[in-house]
Amino acid sequence: MVKLTLVGRVGDGLPLAQGPRYDNGENERFPFYKQQGEFILKEISRGSLPFPKMTILFDHHCFKKLAFHYLQDLRKEFDKFDSSLIAKITRPYSFVKFDSIIGNIRKQYIDTRTQANLSKLNANRQQDLDIPTQNLAEILARRRNSEMSERSSMSTNQRATSSIWGSPLLEVIALKWTPISIILVVAIVSLWATIIITDSFVI
Repeated sequence: MVKLTLVGRVGDGLPLAQGPRYDNGENERFPFYKQQGEFILKEISRGSLPFPKMTILFDHHCFKKLAFHYLQDLRKEFDKFDSSLIAKITRPYSFVKFDSIIGNIRKQYIDTRTQANLSKLNANRQQDLDIPTQNLAEILARRRNSEMSERSSMSTNQRATSSIWGSPLLEVIALKWTPISIILVVAIVSLWATIIITDSFVI
């Protein structure tokens, strides 16, 4: 059974549509599934996951082949929309036109025992789909490792530039006070020159 469908733009990780919510026994798990889907979408956009046409997050009760067919049907409908329209979307989940399409296709896949779904499962049974799979725990561990390495490299860079002459604070002070200092020096020099010139005339 399809619990949640997120359609997103992999270029920037923006979720475009999610389909209607359904009242079932797992409503409390809905935010968790949504968070996982958004996380995977962001990982794909960052480049830390392979750049697939579609990503399926499913539990062990789901048929991989049926989930793949479900996403293929969604993709066929999605490809009918103009790509320039999709590129203009800036707010998350604002592609409302596609929500109803997700709902309609989902209805076809609710019961895995329907004749159409059984035929999809049994078609080319000897030829299994070659779908690369990854465990969510591995993705999370890889993300943690990359964040830790980024933090350690940032702390190393900060230590390297933490001397007083390389500090960002000194740059701010210099940018703020340099023009004022130049004006003061010019004013003092011109005042001093004026005093010397008037003293030479007095003598």
